[in-house]
Amino acid sequence: MYVCIAPHAVPNLPYIAFRLSLRKYNVYTLCLNCKFHNKSNIIEAMRCVSLPLSCICSPLCVCVCVCSCVRNYFGEKVALYYLWLGWYTYLLIPPALIGIIIFLYGLAFFNSSPLIKEVCEANTVMCPLCDKRCKVWQLSDTCTYAKVSLLFDNNGTVLFAMFMAVWATLFLEFWKRHRASYVCEWKVSDWCEEEEELILEIVNNADCEPKTYKHSYLRSTLVLICVTVMILVIIGLTHALVVFRVIAAVLLAEGSWEFLSTHSNSGAMMLGAVFHYFIITVMTRVNRIVAMKLCEIEKTRSFAATEKSFTVKMFTFQFFTYFSSLFYVAFFLGRINGHPGGYVRIAGKWRLEECHPSGCLTDLFIQMAIIMVLKQTISNVFEFTGPWLCRWLNRRRTQKLQRKCAHCYLKDEFEIKHGAELCDNCKLRDWVSNYRLNDVDSFSLFNEFLEMVIQFSFTTIFVAAFPLAPLLALINNIIEIRLDAIKMVTLERRLVPKKTNDIGVWIDVLEAIGVLAVIANGLVIGVSSDFIPRLVYRYYYGPCVNSTATDIDCMVGYINNTLSIAQMDDQNIRNEFSAIQMKTPNGFNVSSCSYKDYRNEDYSLTPQFWLILAVRFAFVILFEHVVVICKFIAAWFVPSAPMQVKNDRLFDKLNRLKEELRSFEA
Repeated sequence: MYVCIAPHAVPNLPYIAFRLSLRKYNVYTLCLNCKFHNKSNIIEAMRCVSLPLSCICSPLCVCVCVCSCVRNYFGEKVALYYLWLGWYTYLLIPPALIGIIIFLYGLAFFNSSPLIKEVCEANTVMCPLCDKRCKVWQLSDTCTYAKVSLLFDNNGTVLFAMFMAVWATLFLEFWKRHRASYVCEWKVSDWCEEEEELILEIVNNADCEPKTYKHSYLRSTLVLICVTVMILVIIGLTHALVVFRVIAAVLLAEGSWEFLSTHSNSGAMMLGAVFHYFIITVMTRVNRIVAMKLCEIEKTRSFAATEKSFTVKMFTFQFFTYFSSLFYVAFFLGRINGHPGGYVRIAGKWRLEECHPSGCLTDLFIQMAIIMVLKQTISNVFEFTGPWLCRWLNRRRTQKLQRKCAHCYLKDEFEIKHGAELCDNCKLRDWVSNYRLNDVDSFSLFNEFLEMVIQFSFTTIFVAAFPLAPLLALINNIIEIRLDAIKMVTLERRLVPKKTNDIGVWIDVLEAIGVLAVIANGLVIGVSSDFIPRLVYRYYYGPCVNSTATDIDCMVGYINNTLSIAQMDDQNIRNEFSAIQMKTPNGFNVSSCSYKDYRNEDYSLTPQFWLILAVRFAFVILFEHVVVICKFIAAWFVPSAPMQVKNDRLFDKLNRLKEELRSFEA
């Protein structure tokens, strides 16, 4: 039970004070009426021994060693956030290491892969990538691009995607066990939020009437329509981003800078990723306003219901904001652009983008890498410098009080031991220092959870395209967990403590992400990557079919097999490409060019295309069923709570029942 105490300020509290202040002392009391840091608790903690360096350096130890201490100072809700963040960071170590191994596996075949050799040594002339200014180009010019593609689009990514899908399940199951141990220790296993709300109402008014449950089909329908419209608006922004990339590619290709003109598609893709990040920044504020307005329309019964409803809506909006563009790159880029003589155009003018002959997965990797790096670096900078600047401005605006009197200054060291208090003037000075800190509200912790859950989505959903995502997440979290601690103690007012025994609706969101990760990674491997086409070529079209060749690699000739040829004697091709465009940089005129697709001379799809398509769908179904079965087995194999915790609760219930029986007999 929390005891209300007078709020003393904590001016200029360094980070070491935070680590010291979170030691496990039951004398730490919380004031339910204030948002001020309690100086007496901090000074008492500073007399204790600091955490060892191993705990400071370990992402798990930072949270696990002091989670109970955080609970004593900030309450269970904040403690569970740090406990979850520490556990998530700790379990990111295995996928980060395996992701590095997958990356090095691709790196090892830089010089020996027949696919790279075929691209780098090819004399194939490729069709122009845009209208007017773009000319035919040599496939060998993209040797570096092919090498980068192999780093992330290799056989190891299939196993890594399966591992990450199972890892997401194991992470949640082990988190439930980990949480159960601390919840049992804190004696909040049977805590009920609804009962606590009723108790608070009774304390405020003994004759109160509870708010009854109500449901309005009209309001629910209105909210559903508004959510659908908002999602369609976000998807519309994705279409705008596609148009931006197409136009940017044309402008870069027609520019005077030869380097950008040669790499116009890559430059447009990077510009699109940066533009996408700015859309995310703007839409985050819009999404918050819309989600809050929709919660007001719903008229939920309690704050807990409002918080849950807001969380679901806000995460849904943010998910579509972050991932709509990635879904386009993963599953539509290069598949709906048409063919020479029949290109698909926006407004009948701009051609849609094409994939590189080595595959489309590199485009998805670049998009994810830019968004993750910008999000993690810029967001952390603004997340910390914003409150710091606000505190500095508040200090400049508020009136400066006189320095602490000599009597109180000398008394600080013995304040805890002797129970002495500061004089009224010094108390006022400390209270003003706390007042200068940034204000917090009930949704302050929501922002931290949202940021981490979005990161969890990046780490799991498209990990087949970016095996280094867990490594970036691990590095970010090691910094994030410390920045959050500094911000929460030195830059913001004290959060009002709240009881809870779980992270709330976020656990359901994480489980939904785990299921979506299985589907998305199956589609990325089966549809986006070249894993299936390479597999079909090896066993059905390659030189090793029927064991006809034993002295060459089975993948020799694969790149050439994926290309189709457009002849200039076709009237549609002559209308599509001008004579200038069909001239090589060396000045030679060409009568044909190649493009990535499985088509005959009349541009009809070849039987190989339909075979690959059938194998793709078969693989996706098989992959998802196998991984889902593995997820169910993993969830069944790992108990949701340690046996010791279950036995302790069992004996507690038994003792309570015995006491009740004795009271009845008496």
